[in-house]
Amino acid sequence: MRQIVICVSNGIHQAVRRLAVLAVCGMFVTVMVQVVARYVFSSPPTWTEDVARYMMVWTGLLGATLSFKTRSDAILMESVFPRRPHLLGLLAEAIQTAAILTFTLPVIYYCFVGLRGGFAKGYLARQAGLTADTLGIQMVWIAAIVPAAMIIILLHLAARWAEGDAKAGN
Repeated sequence: MRQIVICVSNGIHQAVRRLAVLAVCGMFVTVMVQVVARYVFSSPPTWTEDVARYMMVWTGLLGATLSFKTRSDAILMESVFPRRPHLLGLLAEAIQTAAILTFTLPVIYYCFVGLRGGFAKGYLARQAGLTADTLGIQMVWIAAIVPAAMIIILLHLAARWAEGDAKAGN
């Protein structure tokens, strides 16, 4: 089971990396179209600003999952204190896990369930009722990255613990 979690995490990491690169490229292209259209043709398209903004949001949240997987995320106080003994290292990992769960689980919950309960008032349900003015698509397609990124981080967290168990078992 540990190997399955680790393999799934690694596979998703590779797919997310490709998607993040595509999002950055898409953002760059739409910004360049905006700049050229504005300063060369004096007639910028209305959709480029929104596409660039949504690509930036997707890039940021996908990048958060990538940095979490590679442990490139901010690690508080690691540079101040020397390497910890194994037991303190486990305690630090447990505290970090508790902090991650404290942040991600409510985000995931409220993406699907509203403040007063019920799926009809969750974040994604509310976004499904909105349309991006310049693009004409439902905002839920843009907002879907929020719970997706949180779920991917939880998967990477499970893989992190599975890898730790695998190392301890050897």
